[in-house]
Amino acid sequence: MLSPSLPELVTRAREHPFLGAHISLGEGAHAHEAIARYGEMTIASAYEPIFDVGTHSFPQVLSASPESAEQFGDELGVQAITLIEGDAPHDPFAQTQDDRELVALDRLSRALHAFNFFGPHRTGLLFLRVHERLLKSVKYDHGLHFSSVLLEFGMNPSRVVIELPAAAVAHKTFLGYLTKSYQRYGFKVAGNLPNAGQIMAVSDMARLDFVKMDAGAALRDSVVKHLVAYAHRLKMPLIFSNVSDEAQFNALQLFDVHFVQGSVFDSHTFGR
Repeated sequence: MLSPSLPELVTRAREHPFLGAHISLGEGAHAHEAIARYGEMTIASAYEPIFDVGTHSFPQVLSASPESAEQFGDELGVQAITLIEGDAPHDPFAQTQDDRELVALDRLSRALHAFNFFGPHRTGLLFLRVHERLLKSVKYDHGLHFSSVLLEFGMNPSRVVIELPAAAVAHKTFLGYLTKSYQRYGFKVAGNLPNAGQIMAVSDMARLDFVKMDAGAALRDSVVKHLVAYAHRLKMPLIFSNVSDEAQFNALQLFDVHFVQGSVFDSHTFGR
């Protein structure tokens, strides 16, 4: 069953006690998408694709810079990025001191990204980052509120991947609790590795659906081959993030890498 269209989602949001006060259809540069207003800020959505490059065969070196996203394989999904306009700091999440304000801003942003993902009937998975402080501000039942919002609006939590920060992944007991809690409410969970060695610990306390590793760090430390092999043994999809240029992309292709994302695909990023 298809989720409601974007105009239908925004119309239904008017009846919601929190979202109705903030979310509306955009105009001008933000036409055909939902935006949110919170204080002096205007919040919009952008999306960075995560490609499954394992679906295509590649030469050892690309002969030209990426000109067509299709040549890189299928999209696993997209990473939501929060765009802030107006009288606000570049990263309002980091600047917000009050935990209640942080929770409200995070919940609003995630709902907005979900509207702009499900409303146009995008395919694949929606990856949503969770701020480290939010994880500590919410004491229990992580995922309950957001799952209830998605279900209320006819959106499927199983197509949403909650992406945990490296600081959370570094603490095995906390990681295990968070993963089980989010999965209990229907979400998939990804964890950002603080370092390559952490992949050996993530399966002890938590069965993550995805693990992510910074491509530059993995290449610099010459651990790509070992990471790919261990992730394959765990049957845990491994995503190399922050692939910044063609050289890094080509270097990853020397190994059995499947999932990549980063600014190397900038000419195709932030589609709405």
